Amino acid sequence: MIKKYINPEIAKWKSISKRPVVNLKKIEPLVQKIFDKVRSSGDSAVLQFTKNFDNVDLSNIKVKKSVLVNSKNKVSEEFKQALDVAKKNINKFHLSQITKPNIVETSDGVKCWQEKKPIEKIGIYIPGGSAPLFSTILMLAIPAKLAGCKQITLCTPPNKKGEVDPSILYTAMLCGVSDIFKVGGIQAIAAMTFGTETIPKVYKIFGPGNQYVTVAKQIATSYNVAIDLPAGPSELLVMADSTSNPSYIASDLLSQAEHGEDSQVILVTTYKELLNNVEDEINKQMDSLSRKKIILKSIKSSRFIFFENNSKAISFINQYAPEHYMICVKNEKLFIKSIKNAGSVFIGNYTPESAGDYASGTNHTLPTNGFSKQYSGVNIDSFLKAISFQKINKKGIKIIGPAIEVMADKEGLQAHKNSIKIRLNDL
Repeated sequence: MIKKYINPEIAKWKSISKRPVVNLKKIEPLVQKIFDKVRSSGDSAVLQFTKNFDNVDLSNIKVKKSVLVNSKNKVSEEFKQALDVAKKNINKFHLSQITKPNIVETSDGVKCWQEKKPIEKIGIYIPGGSAPLFSTILMLAIPAKLAGCKQITLCTPPNKKGEVDPSILYTAMLCGVSDIFKVGGIQAIAAMTFGTETIPKVYKIFGPGNQYVTVAKQIATSYNVAIDLPAGPSELLVMADSTSNPSYIASDLLSQAEHGEDSQVILVTTYKELLNNVEDEINKQMDSLSRKKIILKSIKSSRFIFFENNSKAISFINQYAPEHYMICVKNEKLFIKSIKNAGSVFIGNYTPESAGDYASGTNHTLPTNGFSKQYSGVNIDSFLKAISFQKINKKGIKIIGPAIEVMADKEGLQAHKNSIKIRLNDL
């Protein structure tokens, strides 16, 4: 049974919004131990941890060029065509985000502008597990290439045969990934953080993962490596009313619940009958799904909530700050305008969340666990860094120089003041 709440008081919203996350502090010592070993021993440590955790004994962790090229013969034409559709849309959407430098003359003779430069070396982590997440390669490698990143390193765990799923290899090749390594988990993040004899060091790491990968990415930041965003279990919140389709909503909730046992789905509605209608549809549809066992566990931490009016519903949604947010209501303009915190928004009965996961064009790497209050999802700027420029002529330094002198003097920074004074005296 899904937990249902009828017009809950504000005091209960925090507990209702609690995500099914584990205490990551407990695994930090293990992660740090592996980091230290990879830092000191390089490839040998990576190979040993791969044997320990993935139960596969490898002699070479880099995917050979011939294996990469041959992957096109191991995937169907239907799959290739589907990837082409997705790649085209993702490329088009992210290309639109590229901006040109805009020179601003802040005062006469004072010109300032900003130029965005690519992060030269990025790392992409793709989990193994029960499903090969080739779609995440599209979401990360495509904008990385558009941004101009020179080195794109991909790490993904091998299967029991020491191989990588052909769908991952083909997608990586299609998107221009530089090098692919058969390494997963903590050791993969550590290898990209420090660099080994085989795996190059990167400047920023992208990609999802389990709790161990999440902690590893956090620890990587203490070694001057950036990460995309704080990541946790996937989540979806659907706002619906009497105009929505219960079977559609159920299918979307199930599509998110099947991600993992710690996923969370939320239904918020102002139409009380919808609570039972959607639950009935979930029970009908779930029986035919291959990941039913996973769904049954994730549903335990899911919530169905009725609010008596739109105002309360909107306030709760912004407090929850969902990763994925679906709007299936008659007055969709109200909910679009009022959203403050969300990773990605899906509007209308014919905009399923799975469209954003694969092929509409938007990025599916998004902030979870309420982090959409302060983080954006991955976009073209995630692969760029902005450098500011300024050029001042004689007229400009005469105009702003005196103000700089006064401010520097007030802060007691006489060398700062003198750098202006010496120029003004010459003029």
